[in-house]
Amino acid sequence: MRTTRVTGFSGLGHPLLALVMIGLGIVGLYTGDFASVWQRIPFDPLPGRTYFAYATAIIELLTGIGLLLRPAIKVAAAVLLAFCVVWLSSKVPAIVVAPEIEGVWLGFGEISAILSGVWIIWTRTRGGSVRWPRILFAIGLPMIGLSHFFYPTETAKFIPSYFPEPVFWAYLTGAGSLLTCVAILSGVLARLAATLEAAMLVAITVFVWMPGLSPMPVNVGEVTGFLISSAIACGAWVVADSYRGLPWLARQAP
Repeated sequence: MRTTRVTGFSGLGHPLLALVMIGLGIVGLYTGDFASVWQRIPFDPLPGRTYFAYATAIIELLTGIGLLLRPAIKVAAAVLLAFCVVWLSSKVPAIVVAPEIEGVWLGFGEISAILSGVWIIWTRTRGGSVRWPRILFAIGLPMIGLSHFFYPTETAKFIPSYFPEPVFWAYLTGAGSLLTCVAILSGVLARLAATLEAAMLVAITVFVWMPGLSPMPVNVGEVTGFLISSAIACGAWVVADSYRGLPWLARQAP
C-alpha cells in the first residue's frame, strides 16, 4: 500500500513517541549511561563507554525534538531510524549465543516495536509503503507475547495487586500479542487488532510502570522502565495509526 507524502503528524503516536525519545535523552544525559537492560551493550567493557552513552542520549534528545518540528521531521526520522536499527542489531549477539532463552528474544521484540513506529514515521515523510514496518511489528509480537507464557510467575509479579488473578492477566496479555501478530499478517481485523494491541501496551505502561514514578525521590530505574514501556506502546500506536481511514472490519494486507 502506498501512502501520501506527509511532513506533519499522522495520529498521536508520532508526537508521543517523540516526547518519549526526548525523555530517554534527558535521562541518559543525567545518568551518563545507557537505558539499563534495554540498551545493554553486547560487548563489555566498551572502550569509551561513557562517551557512547552520552552520544546515545544526545541522538535520542535531538531526534525527539526534531520529530516535533515540521521542517526537521524528515532528517530526524532518518537519523532515529538508523539509530533504532543499530539498537535492534545490538540484540542479535545475545540471540546467537543463547537462542534457547526466550528472554533474549523478548528484548528483540520490544525494540522491534519501537523501530516499527519510527520506520513508519520515516516512510510517511517519503510517501512510501508501510507494509514492511507492519510486518516487522507483527514478527516481534510473538517474542513479547510468548515471554508471558514462558515466565508467567515473573510476569504476574508486575501486575498491580488490585488486579485479581495476576497469572490470568499475564496469559491474557501474552495471548493478545500473539493474536495481533496473526491478525496483522493475515489482514483479518488488522486495524482492530493493532489498535487493541496499542491500547493494551498503553494500559501496561500506565498500570505497571507509572506507579513507580510516585515515590520521592523517583528511582531512575523506574523512570527508565516507564519510558521504554512508553516507547514500545507509542511504536505500536504509530503502527495502529497507519491503518487510519481503513474500515475496521475489512481485510487489509500488511
